[in-house]
Parts: sequence; C-alpha cells; structure tokens
Amino acid sequence: MPKRVLQGTVVSDKNDKTVVVRVERRFTHPLLKKTIRRSKKYHAHDEGNVHKVGDTVSIEETKPISKNKSWIVVEAAAGK
Repeated sequence: MPKRVLQGTVVSDKNDKTVVVRVERRFTHPLLKKTIRRSKKYHAHDEGNVHKVGDTVSIEETKPISKNKSWIVVEAAAGK
C-alpha cells in the first residue's frame, strides 16, 4: 500500500527535530452544497531542524517515531 503524502504549512518549529504542520482540506457540504475548509495538525519529524514557521512542506506517513509523530518531512514545496 502506498504511503500517504500531504502538503501543509509549518505552524510551529519549537520542538527539537519536530515541526507541526497544518494540513487543510476542502470539501463540499453534503446538505448545504457549500465548500468547507477543515484543517488538522500533524507532528512531523524534521531531522536537521531545517524548516521554519510559514514554510510549505510535504509530509509522508511512516512508522511511529514517538507517541505523537508518525509523519516525516519529505521536502519543501516548490513555492518556497
């Protein structure tokens, strides 16, 4: 099974070797037919402490690294 890859924005880099990434998804409400934005925060492993707040990054699902981390930063997105 392929690993999930998500794209989001770094909202915190205060932890050592960890960044918090906010991933936003859009979908149409089934009843109201209105586009809704929902976001979720993921803790991702950043080995070199390279990424800073505001960076757009891609994260990939991996085996659990710690209690909260089961994602790893793959690369910075092309925009930044």
